[in-house]
Amino acid sequence: MGLMKVFSGSEILAQALQVKLEEAGVNTIAKNNIQSGRVSGFGTADQAVELFIQETDFGKANPVIEEFRLSI
Repeated sequence: MGLMKVFSGSEILAQALQVKLEEAGVNTIAKNNIQSGRVSGFGTADQAVELFIQETDFGKANPVIEEFRLSI
């Protein structure tokens, strides 16, 4: 049982997907490289926020992720 990355992109889109996944009962972990970069004094990239889920939750999360991707 491990983590898998399901999204990388802007902070706003990552938060929107995170809310949808959590409403569907899927726990998420967000890695925010924007905040990490600011603290360290580095710039940020376009794909600065990543969302991860447990591999075992992929079956439940995939329909939510696909619907989200089609809506953006």
